[in-house]
Amino acid sequence: MSATQISLISETPFARKLAPLSFEPPLAESEALAARYERVSRLSRSIACMTPKALSRNLVSLFMPSFPCDQVNIIIFEGSDEVHWTSLGAGQMAMPEAPIEETTLWSVYQEQKPLWVPDWPRDERSRVRKEAASAIGCRSLCRLPLRAGHGCFGVLSIANSRPQIYSEQEIRLLLLAADQVALGLANSLSTEARRRLQSELDGAAARLKLLADLSGKFVDDARLESFLGQVAFQIRGLMASDFIVLGLTGLNHEALQVRAFDSAEEIPFSRELVGTLGKALWERVLSTPANWTGKLEDLTKDYAPAEGIDYDAMHSCVAPLMARDRALGLLALGRRSGSGYSRDEIEFLGQVASQVTIVVENSLLHAELRKMKVECDEEKAHREDESAGQPVFKDIVGRSAPLQRVLRDVEVVAPTDSGVLIQGETGTGKELIAQAIHDRSPRRDRPFVKVNCAAIPSGLLESELFGHEKGAFTGAIMRKPGRFEVADKGTLFLDEVGDIPLELQSKLLRVLQEREFERLGSSRTQRVDVRVIAATHRDLKQMVEEGTFRSDLYYRLHVFPLTVPPLRERREDIPLVVRHFVEKYARRLNRRIETIPARALEVLTDYPWPGNVRELQHFLERAVILSSGPSLRAPLDELKHETASACATSLSTLDEVEREHVLRALKESNWVTGGPKGAAVRLGMKRTTLAYRIRKLGIPVRPL
Repeated sequence: MSATQISLISETPFARKLAPLSFEPPLAESEALAARYERVSRLSRSIACMTPKALSRNLVSLFMPSFPCDQVNIIIFEGSDEVHWTSLGAGQMAMPEAPIEETTLWSVYQEQKPLWVPDWPRDERSRVRKEAASAIGCRSLCRLPLRAGHGCFGVLSIANSRPQIYSEQEIRLLLLAADQVALGLANSLSTEARRRLQSELDGAAARLKLLADLSGKFVDDARLESFLGQVAFQIRGLMASDFIVLGLTGLNHEALQVRAFDSAEEIPFSRELVGTLGKALWERVLSTPANWTGKLEDLTKDYAPAEGIDYDAMHSCVAPLMARDRALGLLALGRRSGSGYSRDEIEFLGQVASQVTIVVENSLLHAELRKMKVECDEEKAHREDESAGQPVFKDIVGRSAPLQRVLRDVEVVAPTDSGVLIQGETGTGKELIAQAIHDRSPRRDRPFVKVNCAAIPSGLLESELFGHEKGAFTGAIMRKPGRFEVADKGTLFLDEVGDIPLELQSKLLRVLQEREFERLGSSRTQRVDVRVIAATHRDLKQMVEEGTFRSDLYYRLHVFPLTVPPLRERREDIPLVVRHFVEKYARRLNRRIETIPARALEVLTDYPWPGNVRELQHFLERAVILSSGPSLRAPLDELKHETASACATSLSTLDEVEREHVLRALKESNWVTGGPKGAAVRLGMKRTTLAYRIRKLGIPVRPL
């Protein structure tokens, strides 16, 4: 058992029972004695009206007029071996090194007999010797039991720095004073205990009232902030804390937001500090979703120290707001008192957190349902508007914003006769866009002729486009009309127009501008009325800069450009596209596929699809072939291998990077390779080395 700063007692040299005085004092001494008894009586009345804390502060000043003393101490024991309260006077002696059970304090308390030591350092008794080493400055000592109706409950210790200071008459007066102190102190302690008990009962009633008020309560989301602020204020009052934090993450696990905060005025909490504190507390909840109490320093050691706030001296208590095994937020308190939170306080905070969780969850669910209802109504109205105002495009599946922008442009340009340049990566559906433009144009009843310029050898492309006469070249055994003639009054779709040879581009430009041409082997001019829609996956503007595509032809084709977005930029369309092709191939292959696993849809949506819709189409055809049951069995492992291959390919294009770098240097030097302002100096290499790199990379010496 331990006690803090306990003054020491020695056993009295007189007998176990004080003998009555055997002499009659003179008159002057009798008057002095009466005066001292009167002071003892006043001491009794003073003690009776004091609280234990007030008595502790004024103990020496109360005893000094009646008794010569340098130290006055009162030790109160609770039970048999626990020091409950210590009242220390001035000049207190050091704590004895011996256990309290081996001290004179304990013997007075247990035996309920007064002890007197005329000269403390010279006393040879064992109990006194164990304490004398640390009792420096104390010579005369008297310790008396404090007894009430229920027995001894403490010890009164009075000491002086001079030896032989207390006479037998002083001891009798001290015994009387001890009895008076015991009566006043017992009354004061009883009053204090009743006050404490009443305070605990009032606190328990207030806690029960708060829990009852929270039970079954519903708060609209608009009033949730105000409700949480009121709850925080009430809890901080009931649990005597310096601050309280109430934070929420919502139903979708967003970042924690401190929705209510209340603190003592003297603690300088800023908005940034409150956010940091909430984050530290939330990390604790995420690591251990259970009630926790401890030093606040343990939670904030990874954060910068806050000016004016001593985290090391603060205790904290955290209760998560748990709803169906997930945390919606937290409720936390902190205080600077020496002791942490008790078990009763932690249990009460957990009960409040449970009730607050129910209120918060109901409020958030109500707000979420209301939001979903509004969104459903808006989506329904939007779909109705779309179905009423937007046409349906055959074989074009998707509702994403990038695709809808392209389709709106199709609607704008289709009724005109202007040329259209469709750009986009391979497999994005450029031909479907061209078909949609033709189907919505005045030429929809006329031919729609398609030419893949990359699939026809360059030597035959001119004949394919413009036709030839019999005998125009070896193998021309008969006259053949070109695609321009076939598409007369209709639409000609030139796919991969960027692959047209440079020498043929001038003739194509003429027919686009003048709408006339000559067949191979003929001198007669043919006139046609053709709308040309071109498409390419290449960057024609860059090709113009490199000199591989005529700038005048580019500007002639670039009247109304359309860019078809790649599939990775409209991932929300992938589930719709998947269902479209699965149904299409299931009908064609006579398969019955009723479900597409959610895992498969997730993988297909996350895959980048470098080949775009064409790659997805062929993949789904293979998946339908492999599916023998009602559920789609997609070979998802292939996508992982293809992703790895695609990454490897994307890392091996150093030549392209070098080509771009050399081209930029040539343009900035006006295509001069040598000299002080030439491209070789800019690149930090010799002119001959640059010439070698230009030939290796296939860079033209100067654009046309």
